[in-house]
Amino acid sequence: MNLMLTVALVQIVALITPGPDFFFVSQLAASRSRREALAGVLGIALGVAAWAALALLGLQILLHRLAWLQRGIAIAGGAYLCWMGFQMLRAAWKAKPDAAAPVVDVRQSSPWRALVRGLATNLANPKAAVYFASIFSAFVGEGMSAATRWGLWAMVTAETFAWFALVAAIFALPAMRRGYVRASRWIDGGAGAIFTLFGLHLIFGRRTA
Repeated sequence: MNLMLTVALVQIVALITPGPDFFFVSQLAASRSRREALAGVLGIALGVAAWAALALLGLQILLHRLAWLQRGIAIAGGAYLCWMGFQMLRAAWKAKPDAAAPVVDVRQSSPWRALVRGLATNLANPKAAVYFASIFSAFVGEGMSAATRWGLWAMVTAETFAWFALVAAIFALPAMRRGYVRASRWIDGGAGAIFTLFGLHLIFGRRTA
């Protein structure tokens, strides 16, 4: 029980720290429907489930031995985040300053697309693999049962979904939506810049030891 609580606290601290997932969920919830926002949250949770499972199965050992693989994943993930950032920046640039409503392209909008984007956003950050490998190696010993290991996996996945569902619920509130309407151009532009910076950091940042 103490182990579960410790890992849960470490995970919530990591979740609270703003990153690509947070900016994706908040922007999606403020500009789209709650259904789409929750679909995006589910996609992020699935990404966390994948990274955590791979960490439990020894991905960190593989990445340590094959440095080129880790670098390749970082470059691919960074390129995707840069592409998302560019799309947001372009939408912000084309938006009219005096628009009465946020200018968003809903022609290809659906919960399924939101889920895929959420999953891709999370998987685009290979640092998640290093993070989970680190906390699992610190708290999960060789003698730990499979039930406990996968119980931790289920917990961090559920915790991720619960946190970002809360974020989505907050940013979907009418007051938050009205704020988004008034400042959609700046919010989208800021989110696009943040995504681009995250992507560039992954591409040009130093390799994780």
